[in-house]
Amino acid sequence: KEVGLLDADIYGPSIPKMMNLKGNPELTPKNLMRPLKNYGIACMSMGFLIEETAPVVWRGLMVMSAVEKLLRQVDWGQLDYLVIDMPPGTGDVQLSVSQNIPIAGAVIVSTPQDVALLDARKGAEMFRKVHVPVLGLVQNMSVFQCPKCKHETHIFGADGVRDLAKTLGLDILGDVPLHISIRETCDSGQPVVISQPQSDA
Repeated sequence: KEVGLLDADIYGPSIPKMMNLKGNPELTPKNLMRPLKNYGIACMSMGFLIEETAPVVWRGLMVMSAVEKLLRQVDWGQLDYLVIDMPPGTGDVQLSVSQNIPIAGAVIVSTPQDVALLDARKGAEMFRKVHVPVLGLVQNMSVFQCPKCKHETHIFGADGVRDLAKTLGLDILGDVPLHISIRETCDSGQPVVISQPQSDA
């Protein structure tokens, strides 16, 4: 399948680092930006258009305009899936995306702690209000296993996302552990699914 990845986190784009991509997109003869590609995935991010350390200090309308450009002025080619990584919350980015393109579904990602679950619930309810199906929830940082003694600790609480999924009548799509190799491989731009595909993580 041909997959595109759009980093719609305008204020804190992380896809360039996690996907080990740098540089500015080339322009096509039709003046569309060409996504950068790694691991067979076409990627577009605000991070390709600004300096890595430069803060984006914009108001809502500018953010919505940037999202519109990342959606409409990119030559994605023929894709089977376009995955849009959105910032947490229910702000301008989420509304702009849901109003501009037909979305097949949203996946809500949250840690199991109560404070994070408040935002996760609002996110799920927001997508329902704008008629975007919520495909399910992913529990992030679900458990930490000590690398020495193998004892498991639920640092952010146990099963909070599972409980929320039951309350909302949604599926749990998976658990992502709090694991040093996931952190290291994300920081090095070698995602664990690429660099250590056979590992438990």
